[in-house]
Amino acid sequence: MPTEIELKLQLTPDAVTFLEASPLLEGPAAKADQRAIYFDTADHALRRDGISLRIRRVGRKRVQTVKASNAAGAGLFDRDEWEFPVKNDTPILDDATPVAALLGDKISAIAPAFDVRIQRQTWMIAQGNARIELVIDRGVAKIGERETAICEAELELKSGEPQALFDLAHRIDAIVPVRLGLLSKSERGYRLLEPASRSYKAEPVAISPGMTAQQAFQSIAHNCLRHYRLNEGLLLASREAEALHQARVAIRRLRSAFTLFKEIHSASQATHFRTELKWLASTLGEARDLDVLAKSDFADSLRKRIEAARSRAYEEVEAVLAGERVRTLFLDLAEWLALGDWLTHSANGAMGVEDFATRALSRLRRRVAKRGRHIDRLEDKPRHEVRKDAKKLRYTAEFMAALFTHDKQRRRQHKFLSALETLQDRLGALNDLATMPDLLDTLGVSQRADAPALPRQDKKPKLLVKAARAHDDFITAKKFWT
Repeated sequence: MPTEIELKLQLTPDAVTFLEASPLLEGPAAKADQRAIYFDTADHALRRDGISLRIRRVGRKRVQTVKASNAAGAGLFDRDEWEFPVKNDTPILDDATPVAALLGDKISAIAPAFDVRIQRQTWMIAQGNARIELVIDRGVAKIGERETAICEAELELKSGEPQALFDLAHRIDAIVPVRLGLLSKSERGYRLLEPASRSYKAEPVAISPGMTAQQAFQSIAHNCLRHYRLNEGLLLASREAEALHQARVAIRRLRSAFTLFKEIHSASQATHFRTELKWLASTLGEARDLDVLAKSDFADSLRKRIEAARSRAYEEVEAVLAGERVRTLFLDLAEWLALGDWLTHSANGAMGVEDFATRALSRLRRRVAKRGRHIDRLEDKPRHEVRKDAKKLRYTAEFMAALFTHDKQRRRQHKFLSALETLQDRLGALNDLATMPDLLDTLGVSQRADAPALPRQDKKPKLLVKAARAHDDFITAKKFWT
């Protein structure tokens, strides 16, 4: 069974035109017009199992391809692949691929789901001792009247080491801006079958018993990277406040993962990524703070000032996201996750993920419990530290959820996360009150002069009582990892 090792890059149409004219792509490209029909059941059984089934037509030739994704992530696509010629647009569903075994009695329900039509150009590139097939695809995924544009490069390793894929990606980025691609063509098609999204929440992490801590971190980080990139794409296309919020959540989750697994990393490499992610989170933070502030009940004159500041903040966000620093950050991160020396030189990476999770969850729970004592008497800053600890605990609990699947553990998990979420909400409301004066100061608002326009601050005593009650409920929630 062949294994496909591929790096996908997202480009703009203008960038493709410029790249085609560059010295990197010497000689004529092999060109082909392709139409691919993707198949699934009405309830998308293949998609749920990470399988894509297509028949691609090039001229008079048809080729059936089945791909099995090893994990939903971002970076290198490392997929099992079954491919063979067929006579027509009816798929062959025998035991030569895993489709028949997965579907069982549902196999008769297989039907066309959507089409993908592209114009493909192909070059063979030498990168050091490696040979890489560079493909540029432009076209659409289409179902009925709905369609989505495709403009991307795929770098497939034909011989040599995977490092060469990232080396070539950096060469391309030096010519035209590229972003790490994460959606396969089948995913683009499936998204046409769903309502348009204004943001994407985190997907479940692909963690399973028997993994090492190293493998678990890799899976979690890929998940966070995918979470960020999905929302970054929406944010670049439109100023969606919820997409910006989810992009920040993705960065916080990734930073939490770095902290959680710090004992398995090379300190210098991990510190670089943590520093860059902190900078990016801060850059997005101003716009997010103004999004939150804009929801409050202000006088019209102050609201206009907030909206003007919010517009400037989003302009800065768009400029930063379009810049080389962000593009390089995520391309370098994907490379390090896939090929970094921490994968082979980690002293603690071989620890089983179950033991790692139990230790980490117990440690973080003790911290939130201890630091949150008498939370209604704490000053704003230490109370905010409890809020950050609670976030880390929640992310860790969500990362590790798939390890604890017995009925009793699931019930406890639901109650534990519910109590933790309520605590976070109460502390978040208090933090919004605490930070609002400083935010208004940055807008040149005098609290004394504009006091009638400001939201009332007398909510704080009630919020403190609710926060203390939420902390008590958190303490009594039973651990689900024992």
